Amino acid sequence: MSADRDHARELDVVVYGATGFVGRLVAQHLADHAPDGLRIALGGRSLERLEGVRRGLGERASGWPLLVADSADRAALDGLAARTRVVATTVGPYARYGLPLAEACAAAGTHYADLTGEVLFVRDCIDACDEAARATGARIVNACGYDSIPSDLAVLQLHERVVADGAGELAHCTLVATAKGGFSGGTIDSARAQVDAVQRDPRRRRVLVDPYALSPDRAAEPDLGDERDTFDVFRNDTLGGWLGPFVMASFNTRIVRRSNALQHWAYGRGFRYRELSAYGRGTAARATATAVTIGLGLGLKALASKRLRPLVDRLLPAPGEGPSDDQRAAGRFRMRVHATTTTGARYVSTVAAQGDPGYAATAVMLGEAAVALAVGEGLPSASGVLTPATGIGMALADRLRERGFELSVSR
Repeated sequence: MSADRDHARELDVVVYGATGFVGRLVAQHLADHAPDGLRIALGGRSLERLEGVRRGLGERASGWPLLVADSADRAALDGLAARTRVVATTVGPYARYGLPLAEACAAAGTHYADLTGEVLFVRDCIDACDEAARATGARIVNACGYDSIPSDLAVLQLHERVVADGAGELAHCTLVATAKGGFSGGTIDSARAQVDAVQRDPRRRRVLVDPYALSPDRAAEPDLGDERDTFDVFRNDTLGGWLGPFVMASFNTRIVRRSNALQHWAYGRGFRYRELSAYGRGTAARATATAVTIGLGLGLKALASKRLRPLVDRLLPAPGEGPSDDQRAAGRFRMRVHATTTTGARYVSTVAAQGDPGYAATAVMLGEAAVALAVGEGLPSASGVLTPATGIGMALADRLRERGFELSVSR
């Protein structure tokens, strides 16, 4: 039975990984903002810890069921997936822990949303789950946090505006990101997992460096020349001054290109897309951009070094660690896509929000993605392994606006 038509299940949303740092934030967001009547449960490995999380969520969550299931216990995951219409999971690294749950949801016709920023996991998820999810009507939606909702929705709303204006197709698009916030321990652990995967099988590096690694039909993708991610520092005053590599570009760009292909290249066959970080103008901005760029390169090399890895692991935040309430509230992000169309029209698409992007804002994004999937109103007609733009679309944009996010396009 299609997941969209299955209203007989006892639950609407299960937050899996609710005892983790981000999982608790997602559960709190739903306790505060989920629509009345939405049937929500918490899932994880430990009943005792789940009970502790539920006690801290307030009266509205006091009756939420608790589902115990280990990420390695496929039978338990099958049972969890069969009871609910949507699973929102924060359990990563997804390459290490995520695939059995995605497979269980695909088989059961249960919608699924995660926070992955791992190219290799999404590729594996496509290969393992897409056919089954299409057969059952499940929407397996990867990357429903800061990776990669802002990027994906910024381009989607841009595309819709360009079509409405009759301004051709998208041609050259550059996302410029500014943000204030810390690195998530989970995000860093995901980077470790990808480094480990390449070391175990060096052939997988070809997937990581392929700009179209997540395409549903790699052979059908256009040949637009060099589309490698940018690792240079340079100045462009139109785009915001001194620019450098954006730490999430190597993932987000693949998700956005997959969205284009899943929509039969609706953005354009000549659609070129890149992502950069902006540092401002002046000598200090240039120095900062250079230092961050060098630091990113050295950090990746250190993660891949057997000798330096233990030192890096001690210095960087561990999974489950995160900033204080005040630090999360003080964070923010702004993503602006500067676009030129095939007719020469120029647009800027903006997605922005207050709150640490990797924690506070991400909890809102995953929570609202789960609600949108559960409510089912205004969703694109799609099933299989999807992106935020193709699996939830502007229904998610509308929900995020209600939570104080800015999503806008100007010509």
